[in-house]
Amino acid sequence: MIDINQLLRDHGYTAASVSNFKALIKRAIELAREQQTPPAALIQQLRSEFALPTMVTLAAQPGPYTLYGTPGVHFEHGVIDQMDMVARLPVYVAGAVLPDAHPGYALPIGGVAALHRAVSPYGVGVDIACRMCMTIFADLPPAELRDRREALLEDLSSETRFGFESWGQQPRQHAVIDDPLWQDQHLPLKRHHQRARAQLGTSGGGNHFADLVVGRVVQAVDWLPLPVGAEFSALLTHSGSRGVGHAMATHYSQLADQQTRLRAHNVPKEYAWLSIDEDAGREYLQVMELMGRYAQANHHLIHAHFLQRTGLTPLAVRGSAVDLPHVRPAFNVIENHHNYAWIEGDLVIHRKGATPAGQGVAGLIPGSSGSASYLVSGLGNAGSLNSSSHGAGRPYSRTEARRRHDQPRFEQVMRQHSIAYRGVAPDETVLAYKDIETVIGLQRGTLVDVVAEMFPVVVVMGGKSDDGD
Repeated sequence: MIDINQLLRDHGYTAASVSNFKALIKRAIELAREQQTPPAALIQQLRSEFALPTMVTLAAQPGPYTLYGTPGVHFEHGVIDQMDMVARLPVYVAGAVLPDAHPGYALPIGGVAALHRAVSPYGVGVDIACRMCMTIFADLPPAELRDRREALLEDLSSETRFGFESWGQQPRQHAVIDDPLWQDQHLPLKRHHQRARAQLGTSGGGNHFADLVVGRVVQAVDWLPLPVGAEFSALLTHSGSRGVGHAMATHYSQLADQQTRLRAHNVPKEYAWLSIDEDAGREYLQVMELMGRYAQANHHLIHAHFLQRTGLTPLAVRGSAVDLPHVRPAFNVIENHHNYAWIEGDLVIHRKGATPAGQGVAGLIPGSSGSASYLVSGLGNAGSLNSSSHGAGRPYSRTEARRRHDQPRFEQVMRQHSIAYRGVAPDETVLAYKDIETVIGLQRGTLVDVVAEMFPVVVVMGGKSDDGD
């Protein structure tokens, strides 16, 4: 006698995936008893009678992906376990593991995956559209930044807020908060609108930061008007879409799980996806893009208000234009997303903790609160799906970093490099991250060219992780 329940489960048909499951069970038992129908024919008959979809499942073996580093040396074996699962998805096409990789939810942080006409909310990440942004100053020589670091630490701290903090009764102003999508009755955004307004122009907690850095150009590029050997000072920030981005990631991850269970079986819920040919997938992309504009606005406001407070002049670069009607002056920044999905034909390129590195594309790869960061130019490497790392990456978890924290050693490092700092948590010190020189070395000349080397002079961080981290 056929085990009907097991047979249906093997093909992905459960009470969660079939609305009239009781009727399906009853009919399956009838067919098995009355006609002695073989299992394959029984399933085919049920599909016909109940208009059941053909369920897909994980591939027996992972599809191909490229490693930029050695498992167990440059990243944990858990990264490979996660990437193997992604590469077994029926919508998977190609991928890469970058040298900053460490385990996350589903797709590892530092992972890249191309899916066929499908978008994975956890493949994008919880902090949707997190990004880097940099303003170079035309009138602040590195020596002057070092001399003024304590005063500029106060200036920068005054123009930033982190974690659950907001601007309270005097929120920052930006056109993104008036986008009609916030009020769309079909989207889950409206109830988060006021919090998004209050947090506009702020940064997440944890690893998000606002740094003042000094840099030196090591390779000339057409988008940076500085010669090789030129030294400069800059504001470098890292943040994303705050609490609203986290809420949207949670909402659409749950929706993706529901949708995936209707078309696939044996797929862990965090690896679920939405079809971009269906309303739910198109809706997620709309929301993701708004979160991208919102994250960008947060950076632009921090940079604009810091410039206004200090009276510093931004260097004109060939970057993104920032022209806020209520804040002057207009200026340009160098910026780039990670935790985002890009549509390229039938492929959806997920870069989670990874950033675009197409030929000649400007990129920012930060180190840590006490190590170097890099301004880079992409080389368009097809093996990485035109991607590079988004930072140094973690060698172990936040919990382990806190356990290993050595406060005297951390303070010694910051004194040694004369770094003025505020809000650096035990799991955000230079000791909590991989060696950035190794991470850059694994990409240099392959994924990116280094344009400038930078080092922090002033570091302001968010301290404790929050819901947007």
